[in-house]
Amino acid sequence: MEFIYPRASLIAGVDEVGRGPLVGAVVTAAVILDPLRPIVGLADSKKLSEKRREALYLEITEKALCWSLGRAEPAEIDQLNILHATMLAMQRAVANLPISPEYVLIDGNRCPKLPMPAQAVIKGDGLVAEISAASIVAKVTRDREMAELDQLFPEYGFAKHKGYPTAFHLEKLAQLGATEHHRKSFAPVKRAIGLK
Repeated sequence: MEFIYPRASLIAGVDEVGRGPLVGAVVTAAVILDPLRPIVGLADSKKLSEKRREALYLEITEKALCWSLGRAEPAEIDQLNILHATMLAMQRAVANLPISPEYVLIDGNRCPKLPMPAQAVIKGDGLVAEISAASIVAKVTRDREMAELDQLFPEYGFAKHKGYPTAFHLEKLAQLGATEHHRKSFAPVKRAIGLK
């Protein structure tokens, strides 16, 4: 499927990582690419190896006209719900860009309220270079945070499952209860708190 770009020169791509995990923030990135410094190999971050993502992350953060991060913490996710927290994190990523985009392309099927025109693109992380770049920046950032959390709570295995509800993670939740970084509104965490 071909994507038709809007007629604007400063286009920001936005994507999120971390809607499904039981722990940590939902992390979003916004990227405006530099047409004069193309980056080869941009793709949906989930389809790239960790090594390739890390290499592209360095290239994107060096070559992009600008990029930024936005996030919503576990407490905000619990308060707002994951969808509204994701929209808030996306708004923060766009607001944090040092150059204001003329147009914003967002991965998925809905857009947060933004001060400039925006369009949601289903499977945008595979179709739109700017969104692919944003998905890579967000994923590498969040994976690094999970590796840091793993240092603090090695028994949960965060570096391996990145906070997703794997059998191992659920088992550890049941045994050890939740950390302060867990999302208390998510059913498996609620159950674990109830168990403890």
